Amino acid sequence: MTDTRPVIWWIRRDLRLRDNPALSAAVATGAPVIPLYIHDPLDEALGAAPKFRLGLGLARFATTLKGVGSRLILRRGDALEVLEQVLSETGAARVIWSRAYDPQAISRDTQIKERLKALDIEAKSTGGHLLFEPWTVATKAGGAFKVYTPFWKAVRDRSVAPLSDRPASLRAPAAWPQSAELETFAMDAAMHRGADIVAQHCRVGEDLALDQLDLFLEERAATYKTDRDFPARAATSELSENLAWGEISPHRLWHRGLAAQDAGTPGAEHFLKEVVWREFAYHLMFQSPGILTRNWRPEWDAFAWDETGGQALSRWQKGQTGYDFVDAAMRELYVTGKMHNRARMITASFLTKHLMLHWKLGLNWFADCLVDWDPAANALGWQWVAGSGPDAAPFFRIFNPDGQRDKFDPKGSYVRQWLAEGQAAPPQTALDFFAAAPQSWGLSASANRCEPMIGLKEGRERALLAYENRKSAQ
Repeated sequence: MTDTRPVIWWIRRDLRLRDNPALSAAVATGAPVIPLYIHDPLDEALGAAPKFRLGLGLARFATTLKGVGSRLILRRGDALEVLEQVLSETGAARVIWSRAYDPQAISRDTQIKERLKALDIEAKSTGGHLLFEPWTVATKAGGAFKVYTPFWKAVRDRSVAPLSDRPASLRAPAAWPQSAELETFAMDAAMHRGADIVAQHCRVGEDLALDQLDLFLEERAATYKTDRDFPARAATSELSENLAWGEISPHRLWHRGLAAQDAGTPGAEHFLKEVVWREFAYHLMFQSPGILTRNWRPEWDAFAWDETGGQALSRWQKGQTGYDFVDAAMRELYVTGKMHNRARMITASFLTKHLMLHWKLGLNWFADCLVDWDPAANALGWQWVAGSGPDAAPFFRIFNPDGQRDKFDPKGSYVRQWLAEGQAAPPQTALDFFAAAPQSWGLSASANRCEPMIGLKEGRERALLAYENRKSAQ
């Protein structure tokens, strides 16, 4: 006889109904499904913007679940303790969830799975956040890939799990467990007065993500490879936040991108490569979790980075370096919770090379400010630019922010969008920075532009000297 005791679908970074293996597994049991989100210490420790964006996603997903006859149950506390409580309250016999791959989540989930099995509760984790499980991709020698291009070649022709549609309905339990109110989690508290401004730039939920993918493939994909480095152009997919919170699956991006490539769309292959770059980041994090907190290349431990930050870090964070491209990017980050990829490279290079500040200081700021924060991508990106990571850009590749501005923002459109000072009628995006920034920063749109905090030649020469000293000391 079919076991009709409820199944708990433990929701994490998978706020979608389509292409969701954990949800599919829960539905396949034939039992009532209880969607449960637990605001546990790992989520409590998220930076201001990621936690805020997760809150927006949960609110939207609660509405989505109502559309299939279900509801989102919210609880707060230690994940194992909450699961045991809900299991006891509901008589559920199974818990199913999508895997996470960072070391803290792995440790938590392993402990939970062992405990639930000891209680004779079926505990099942599924894929869904990645195209390929990290342990299924290896070099011919059986090791982990450390360079992107061979990784791409190894996976580009592999089969990817097919797409699945949203269920028409989810079977509800006879009685729903009690749920906390999302507002009691205060997930927007650390955003202060910037919350409403950042929210205007968020694209929240599965339906909007799917619409955006359609728009990208129909209007942008053909010129993606040639236009993606120009931050003033609407050239990218803009799906990073939806991928980060699982509002769209990488599988859908892959299959739709592959179809576009087969149809002859010029930029489709490059788009697929970017999807796989994200996979590469997770592969590295899973195989070498230390990449999140320390130099991936240990020889960089002796490099003369400043780990204190001080006034130099503060000016970089506030968009007050005196260099247009850097400051525009830092303000875009503060207003939107996102930053164009080319701008991320420029700001990271300026911090780690011209200012000689440790990449961890930048990584931590991004982890607080990005609504599309992703632990693997953030760590790989910073270490790639700094030179301390796998397959990294060589340290002596020091981006000149003025040269990058002239090349990728030749008409100054991006800079004007985000820098108000010196403009007679600055756009609202530029003014919003001053509305979102803490009053304690003492910034004003009517102030004069700050002077450059360091000469580009001076900063470059200092960085190269430190690099040579590191090499000679080995």
